[in-house]
Amino acid sequence: MRFPSVLDALRSYLGLAVFAIMGLAWTPPALLLGALLPPRAAHAVGRAVIHAGFRAYLGLLRRIGACRFDLSALDDLRDQGPMILAPNHPSLIDAVLVLSRLSGPTCVMKAGLLANPVLGAGARLAGYIPNDDLRRMIELAVAELRAGSSLLLFPEGTRSSAEPIGPIRGMVALIAKQAAVPVQTVLIEADSPFLGKRWALREVPRLPIRYRVRLGRRFDPPRHAQDFVQELDAYFREALGGAAGAPPDPPSRA
Repeated sequence: MRFPSVLDALRSYLGLAVFAIMGLAWTPPALLLGALLPPRAAHAVGRAVIHAGFRAYLGLLRRIGACRFDLSALDDLRDQGPMILAPNHPSLIDAVLVLSRLSGPTCVMKAGLLANPVLGAGARLAGYIPNDDLRRMIELAVAELRAGSSLLLFPEGTRSSAEPIGPIRGMVALIAKQAAVPVQTVLIEADSPFLGKRWALREVPRLPIRYRVRLGRRFDPPRHAQDFVQELDAYFREALGGAAGAPPDPPSRA
């Protein structure tokens, strides 16, 4: 068994530092643009910058040997119309993986992150939806879907609290039912628990970490929310629990 090295520590902490620096650097322009642009234009600019920034960030992680990525399956979701993108949520990097390949989705995120000095200004400019008020969250999400946007929503509502997935919450079913849109499951696999629910930042992972994203089943708009939650939960457990071991070593395509 190979243990983390000093180089692993340098690369992993460099990756975290660069992410923070990128977010802080974007904060002043994001605040200015948010004050000057009308909402729709602001959202378009904010999402485009996040897409480009996340893509560049993953490219950096690949170049320094911290990670390897196979995210190309997400490219098939471009220009397919409004839908809910519903990935499992093993780590903090999951939204970065998805949004690095797709520039248009609205993202439902923890309300506290909208006040975060690294992420808040950019997320507000992009029009991302906080999850603190369930009724308001559903209204905003349905409006975005009816306007033609896709919605990135982690059905667990937080990082996975168990293997292979934590409990599925009902919000994905309620939004899909009201907006009458399909739910596209996304399967995220990694060979490390880095930045997962129980990962302490002082811990150093063994590098490179391999990430693979696969497209799962696409569900039709649900008729019965409770039945849909149970069906979605069962599907994720089968699709993720049935994988044999760690994902194979993918090509390094950030």
